[in-house]
Parts: sequence; C-alpha cells; structure tokens
Amino acid sequence: MTASPLKPYSMTASVTPADTASPARLWALIPCAGTGSRAGSDGPKQYQPVAGKPMVLHTLAAFAGVLRLSGVLVVVSSGDTFFENLNTTVLIAPCGGSTRAASVLNGLAALLDRGAHPGDWVLVHDAARCLITPEQINTLIDACQHDAVGGLLALKLPDTLKREVNGRVAETVERADKWLAQTPQMFRIAELQQALQVAGDAVTDEASALEFIGKAPLLVEGSAQNFKVTYPQDFALAQAVLRARLSG
Repeated sequence: MTASPLKPYSMTASVTPADTASPARLWALIPCAGTGSRAGSDGPKQYQPVAGKPMVLHTLAAFAGVLRLSGVLVVVSSGDTFFENLNTTVLIAPCGGSTRAASVLNGLAALLDRGAHPGDWVLVHDAARCLITPEQINTLIDACQHDAVGGLLALKLPDTLKREVNGRVAETVERADKWLAQTPQMFRIAELQQALQVAGDAVTDEASALEFIGKAPLLVEGSAQNFKVTYPQDFALAQAVLRARLSG
C-alpha cells in the first residue's frame, strides 16, 4: 500500500520537518473513505446531514477545539470532492484504501510526507464518531502522551454478554474484563505504521495492530455518547444528542 500525494484545500502555512530532539508532536488522522453501506444512506454516511451539517464536520469541529494538535489530516477516496469548496484548514489526502487499515497506513505515509516525524503521536479517529468532544480527546492525550505504547478510548461493557450458537444462547460470558473499543486511538506514527504493515488489512482498529506485534495499549475510559454512527437508527440518536448540546 502506497500513499498518494496530498491534496490540500485552504491550508495554513505548510508544516516544517520536526527536529528529532524536540518533544513529540500530536496529529489527528481521520479515515473518511468508507462507503456507508450499513447505514442505508444515499452516499457515504460521513457526509450525511446530522443536526444541520454533514456528520464529518461535527467530528472535525471537535478536533479543532484541541489546540495542541499540530494538524488534522483527512483520508478520502480518490476523486472525492466533498472538501473542495469548504473553507477548512485540515489537510486532505486522496489516498483512501479498500479497508480501514489501508486508509490509515496510507494516511500515515501522507503525514510523514508533510513533515510529521516518525516519533510523533497520531490520534486516529472514525469520521462517523461525530459525538466526540475536545474534552474526551484531551483526556486520551493526557493519559497516553507519556506512555510507552499509547492507547485508546474505550468503555467498560455495561450489558450482560451472551455467546450464540444457531440463534440461541450458548453461554453467558464474563464481562468484568470486557471493554468496547472506541476512537481516538493514539500511537507513535512509526510504531503504528510498522504494526499495520505486519498485521495486514484484516485488523479493524489500530489497537488490534499493536496487539498483533505484542504491545498492550492503554485503556482510557471514554463515554457512551462516543458511539459510531453505523445503522439508520443511529442517525436519530446522534442528532438528538447534538441538538441537545447546541441548545444547552
């Protein structure tokens, strides 16, 4: 998997290469190349309107509120023109792959092309988790920035967990040590790049890739509101939460 050249829109000044002796910088990477097939929407779900604007713009607004980020890069599919006429300072990389892992790996290469350093941190976040807040992002950064591995937002499993066989309950699974993985997930660029290359396209999140190479990512408690808009009924819930925030 190779990265395509970056396509910037309304960018601020270009990024300068990092000094290897300077503290690690923080970047956000938003994979935004999905088709939204499970959402039942007309076109990619990340561009569907929620509470008055496309879902991905709520996501990007949260990251814009995290002032210690050096930049935000959005990975889109080749030919995606959504951001062309928007007044935004995010970096756009038209190098989306056929899987999430491919899009993230291509996006990491694009970040390095723009001057990010291999030792910098990257926070990878789902475009469809549009209820993320700057406070939650900062909580993850505070917990992980001095950690040897990095980590992810996650939520302790609140419900009884069942294992199924042929449509019937086979057993009740112990839930005390079970967590629901969320995003952002925060790791060093070079280490995440290596982990994805070794683990391959099958992994569904970045933490899984780090686990594949023997690392144990830190679990940082997130919020039940930081869910991924996946199915048609999720849109109504996301809209209700966002409207409540706007009116509160």
